[in-house]
Amino acid sequence: MSLTIEQPKTGFDVKKVRADFPILRETVRGKPLVYLDNAATSQKPRQVIDAISRYYEHDNANVHRGVHMLSERATRDYEESRIRIARYINAADSHEVIFTRGTTEGINLVTQAFARQRLNPGDEILISHMEHHSNIVPWQMVCEERNALLRVIPIDDRGALDLDAIEKLLNPRTKMLAIVHVSNSLGTINPIKEMIRKAHKAGIPVLIDGAQALPHMRVDVQDLDADFYAFSGHKMFGPTGIGVLYGKTSWLEDMPPWQGGGDMIRSVSFEGTTYNQLPYKFEAGTPNIADSIGLGAAVNYLEALDMDSVARHERDLLEYGTQLLSATPGVRLVGTAPEKASVLSFTLDGIHPHDAGTVLDQEGIAVRTGHHCTQPIMDRFGIPATIRASLAFYNTREELDTLARGIRRVQEMFG
Repeated sequence: MSLTIEQPKTGFDVKKVRADFPILRETVRGKPLVYLDNAATSQKPRQVIDAISRYYEHDNANVHRGVHMLSERATRDYEESRIRIARYINAADSHEVIFTRGTTEGINLVTQAFARQRLNPGDEILISHMEHHSNIVPWQMVCEERNALLRVIPIDDRGALDLDAIEKLLNPRTKMLAIVHVSNSLGTINPIKEMIRKAHKAGIPVLIDGAQALPHMRVDVQDLDADFYAFSGHKMFGPTGIGVLYGKTSWLEDMPPWQGGGDMIRSVSFEGTTYNQLPYKFEAGTPNIADSIGLGAAVNYLEALDMDSVARHERDLLEYGTQLLSATPGVRLVGTAPEKASVLSFTLDGIHPHDAGTVLDQEGIAVRTGHHCTQPIMDRFGIPATIRASLAFYNTREELDTLARGIRRVQEMFG
């Protein structure tokens, strides 16, 4: 089924953008690839792929250690990526950008180097019901170690936070608020600026899981007044295995290192060690140089886009996809909050999501099926899993039409 709706004038040239992504020209099982699994990982533009190849072909050397030309070039490009990323998120200084393996490592760094030393028995950490496992399990671990409590902000039937509950849950025992910016399984966009304001009014620091936000919107960490903001390169059209933890200088300087090794030291003796300055205090060992450079290239790519037209295009895709699925008998949308990013999670009556995903793959359609590392959300809605079509700016209405046809094919097979 295709809705007869006039193509919108969003000002976004999706054909031109798609030409930058080589993988979008792939065929899958003899069908043109329809890639709708962007919340799991996004595809990479040629500019990112070339930046990584260029490093390995021309500049491959370790950083911060060598006096030879290759090391100097590698160090220059590595640190220029840090500066670009700091500028992109409007950090006050590039030393507030800590390179990590991804959002998960950034959150673990904060739990171990920041929260652990501040938690006493009976203290509380506040998270929400819509968190990814990466923003649940590390807090459970540190709470168990310190005999602290994990408290949870509930969500309503639309998948939106119960904002009234936040006021009641914040109390003198709360030592941290850790909240997702955009839900990976529901698409809900949380009002984090207001939540940060409420927490700071009570003297509570805040960590934001921004993994799903950076692919869809510009984030200004100073405007948000976030204490910590973690995100992953591979979600925002950059390489896997690289991410960023942003932290305010005052907090980072007060935190002990999380890991020990090379480059995080000033001097070492058997009597003791003096630690390096920011950001290197938190970057032990040889870093992921190539992918750090690749992430810098991804940021350059995003900076060149008109994010207002990107937002209009993605909003149109979300609205169009929501109409398509809502008009399909037997489809139940999961996550209908009024403020959403481009995520369409749904179930099909009488059909297991894994079976649906397998059939859709036969049609060349890549979606994600399962609990999406958010099992508490599945429990909240009384379902084992969903089918998730997650969109990026290179997706099109035509691809959503293909998804709708694929769903009907699934229903025919199992109906």
